[in-house]
Amino acid sequence: MKKIIFSLIAFVSLTINAQTTWKVDNAHSSITFSVSHFMISEVTGNFGKFDITAVSNDKFEDPKFEVSIDAATINTNQSGRDNHLKAADFFDVAKHANIVFKSTSFKKLEGKEFETKGDITIKGITKEVVFKGKLNGIIEGRNNKKKAGLKLTTTIKREDFNVGKGMNPVGKDVAVTINIEMNQQ
Repeated sequence: MKKIIFSLIAFVSLTINAQTTWKVDNAHSSITFSVSHFMISEVTGNFGKFDITAVSNDKFEDPKFEVSIDAATINTNQSGRDNHLKAADFFDVAKHANIVFKSTSFKKLEGKEFETKGDITIKGITKEVVFKGKLNGIIEGRNNKKKAGLKLTTTIKREDFNVGKGMNPVGKDVAVTINIEMNQQ
């Protein structure tokens, strides 16, 4: 009898703490950035193609993120600038096709706020970055699968990654915002 009760408790514990995979819903997600130009204006842009996966429980607690961004899909609504950003002195997409982020830690803050640290690789250079985040909510989606909405922000020092190094009209700090809707798999 004790074995049955212990097995039942272990099963319930595993079920409660079960991890699940969440995938980005690209139709309802975006990765955008802004950077100053001549310290008087902001240039904004986005990346059109990316993949985001998270592993977490049903409540999206303590997620582990993996992000891959196709650097060649950079878009600032100005083709000449976009082509320059794809070139060797900026992202060098011919040699470094993807920007990659893998989280290494997660810290719950007040309310729905959180912080996630991880390693980002841009142009072959890896540095630690901290994203401030907010879990906007979780809803029941189709087929009894959940959807989670999040917003993450950070600032990246572009010259740390040899992106536009020495290009003084361009601001050194790039503000990044990721708005994502994720589908439980």
